[in-house]
Amino acid sequence: MAPNIATNTAVSLDELLDFVRPRHRAILLTRRADGSPQGSPLTCGVDDAGRIVVSTYPERAKTRNAKRDERVSLIVLSDEWNGPWVQIDGTAEVVDSPESVEPLVEYYRNIAGEHPDWDEYREAMLKQGKSIIRVTPVKWGPVATGGFPARLTPQE
Repeated sequence: MAPNIATNTAVSLDELLDFVRPRHRAILLTRRADGSPQGSPLTCGVDDAGRIVVSTYPERAKTRNAKRDERVSLIVLSDEWNGPWVQIDGTAEVVDSPESVEPLVEYYRNIAGEHPDWDEYREAMLKQGKSIIRVTPVKWGPVATGGFPARLTPQE
């Protein structure tokens, strides 16, 4: 059996967003007040403006950290553990309730499609006091897959 060789594929911003859109599992890295990293596993999507968006609550560490320091990173993962992934570094904007409601509608639509009752959804988002974090990509690594280094490819 041939070894699985790791790959790294450089992508444009449009290609990056196309890669991220069907993938909703990510780890958001923010900075604590002391500068150390805070990792948060979460669900993400891409909004109509090309930002990676995350639904959250104002009291969460990731939200407080992103308000204090807009520099964040996201590691977007595939559903399958050994699937491709990418790290995106960007700037975060936190939008709190009630201004977050319509961006949360867009978030839901872009991830799951139409909701059976948008009025009910909006009311729930207001009642829960939901926030949204929007990350504008600044730089990103290649889309990568794990595996062996190419030097271990069998020689013909």
